[in-house]
Amino acid sequence: MRPLPPGFARHRWTGFTLLAVTFVLGFFHRIAPGVVAPDLMASFSISAAALGTLAAVYYYIYTLLQIPAGILSDTLGPRYTVGLAGLIAAMGTVMFGLAEDFTTASIGRMLVGLGVSFTFVGLMKFNTLWFPENRYGVVSGLTLLIGNAGAVLAATPLALVLNVATWREVFVGVGVVGALLAASTLLLLRNHPRDAGYPDIQTLQGLPPHPPAHRHWSRELYGALSNRHVWPVFLVMFGLVGTALAFVGLWCVPMMQDVHGASRTAAANCATVMLIATAVGSFFGGTVSDALGRRRPMVVVCALGVLASWLGLLFLPWTPGWSAWLLLGLLGLCAGGSTVSYAVAKEVAPPLFAGMSIAVANTGLFAGAAVAQPLFGWAMDVLWQGELVNQLRVYEWIDYRRGLYLSAGLALMGLLVSLTLKETYCRNINWKPADHG
Repeated sequence: MRPLPPGFARHRWTGFTLLAVTFVLGFFHRIAPGVVAPDLMASFSISAAALGTLAAVYYYIYTLLQIPAGILSDTLGPRYTVGLAGLIAAMGTVMFGLAEDFTTASIGRMLVGLGVSFTFVGLMKFNTLWFPENRYGVVSGLTLLIGNAGAVLAATPLALVLNVATWREVFVGVGVVGALLAASTLLLLRNHPRDAGYPDIQTLQGLPPHPPAHRHWSRELYGALSNRHVWPVFLVMFGLVGTALAFVGLWCVPMMQDVHGASRTAAANCATVMLIATAVGSFFGGTVSDALGRRRPMVVVCALGVLASWLGLLFLPWTPGWSAWLLLGLLGLCAGGSTVSYAVAKEVAPPLFAGMSIAVANTGLFAGAAVAQPLFGWAMDVLWQGELVNQLRVYEWIDYRRGLYLSAGLALMGLLVSLTLKETYCRNINWKPADHG
């Protein structure tokens, strides 16, 4: 690779940092409802199913906007899509923090989901344009590692902050930080090396540039949706990662509190272990996959680990502490490792329209969370025969087990589909010659 021009690294890492920190806030919003779940149920007088719906509103709008996010990332670029959407997310965060009723909170949560829905695809598009292709797995893993830091902040650290501040004050503060970050993105980020006066990354590597786009984005969108290699990635992300995200983002902490009587901090520690493991799995999954030069074996092994973890939670004896940490750590590690599927989605699509393919894959993840989160709550409510305390339902182990069975079933589906993933050998199959798949 040729030496980088002066200033190239500064532009690259400035843009990456702004988008990555925005991604951290998005992860915070995914996980925080689980830690403040008792506060939300008390503030709005809602059941488990309603709580699941409130949390999942984020995922509903996020899922619906992943394809538009891919289109806008490929056409307008991440600077304006992530920056402007970030302002919407900040407004929704403040609204959620100030909400006095369930409807207002739901609208605020919807605006948060709308605003952060552009971040991941925009960040992955940025990585495609600013980093070498043979390091994409590592950079993607680093991206997810950093993003998961936001999830970790929303677990034990948030539980500790809630000892000195209300959940409303926390969300209003996060909204202010988000607004400042969005403004910085609009001012400082550059979509493409050419926008900063540099050659593209392919030229700097001494490689031929990616072929230019000759078709309207709608044709490329049709190409992504009709690509038979993309949909297995969608289903893998749905069954393996989406269900794990739904659990740790809402039901993990309440389960530890209701079933084992754990304090909020002790319960949040269990979620923290799972989230740290997810971050580690995300990073090392991409690193190991790049080193092996293979994608599919990594995903299949991780799928087996995810399913084994759900079955362990169902059938093995465990309590908050080391036994729970081991099971949740394995679940997080393998769910994180499964995200190497993003690299598959990128490598089966034409490079200039990788954003659309990644968006389809990302839609699977958040569709999984959007379905699993309220479905888990419905499973808890459907046969509930417990007691009411202060007009709130008290749930028992038998109620949570029904949700765990649903999660295990979705993981089994993800495992079976992972066997059909296209093996790309860590390179784009659309513009390099030999096809080993």
